[in-house]
Amino acid sequence: MRVGISLLTLVPGLSGGSETYARALTAALATVGEHEYEVLAPPLAPEAGGGLETVIAHRYGASRSTSGRVASMTKVALRPGELRLTLERADVTHYPLTVPLPRTRRPRVVTLLDVQHIDLPHLFTRAERRYRSVYYDRATRHADQVIVISEWVRERAIERLGLDPERVHAVHLGVDLERFSPDPTVDREPFLLYPARPWPHKNHERLLEAFALVRAERPELRLVLTGSGHREAQPDGVTALGAVTDDALIGLYRRASAVVFPSLYEGFGLPPIEAMACGCPVAASTAGSIPEICGDSAVLFDPTDPEAIAAGILAALADADRLATGGPARAARFTWAACARAHDAVYSLAGS
Repeated sequence: MRVGISLLTLVPGLSGGSETYARALTAALATVGEHEYEVLAPPLAPEAGGGLETVIAHRYGASRSTSGRVASMTKVALRPGELRLTLERADVTHYPLTVPLPRTRRPRVVTLLDVQHIDLPHLFTRAERRYRSVYYDRATRHADQVIVISEWVRERAIERLGLDPERVHAVHLGVDLERFSPDPTVDREPFLLYPARPWPHKNHERLLEAFALVRAERPELRLVLTGSGHREAQPDGVTALGAVTDDALIGLYRRASAVVFPSLYEGFGLPPIEAMACGCPVAASTAGSIPEICGDSAVLFDPTDPEAIAAGILAALADADRLATGGPARAARFTWAACARAHDAVYSLAGS
């Protein structure tokens, strides 16, 4: 069977965890996949096929601006032309980034990362909610098969979108365990790490309140933030590094005293598992899928309460040896190879 994979809406550096997923999936399929694949990639990310047969959509007006992206997507939706013909060479089409562009007449698999716009509508503008209702909700309802990235998202999607449970499949994301691994030669340093862009649901303001409480007891600690978009001026003891490479992030995981992850909403939550794979203690939120993914290998806290966040951080630091030892074993449950094989099974269902 031949599977067409559309990554047309991928914008490098702007898509967060969805970009990590899309790139890791294609790379894993190139290694363990059982079908034939053809990736439709945008000019901004010609290498996103990860070793699979790839067609670059040179005529797609890829853009980094919101207005430019909307214009390009609208044009493809109205006049799919050659882009549709490319994907229709396959028996099944998969849209890992949810948005079904270009739409085909083949059986469709859509990945839904979350339903945050429905569960937390106040964090989105009216235009953003409208966009997601069209390109996420409608696309998911009309898909032949739906892949979600945790059991928690599966439950939310079935409840909030009224999906048929028989066609919604939970497939956990993975971690590159060869790269994200402990380094016993590296010493832990007195800083906490939060790798997340300052989106509203990432809950940075409460974290800063909690950090002030922690620092009253542990004045030697610093807080390091990564991800683009942070303001330059930060409270005392807080450093924003901006966007960092994966290699730099791995170095931070290996050196941090703990990763703190106070997110208010997660469909999966890659940073806690990446940190665990590197042997870094984790204190994380009880929101969304995080308890499902972290299990008892992290200290969990109420993300709406700065005092609870602070207590969780201090508990993780006190239990650092156990968490650092158990984290890699927990992370080993989540591999991109397993993720790719589960996708193959859904493709087979869609094509049958």
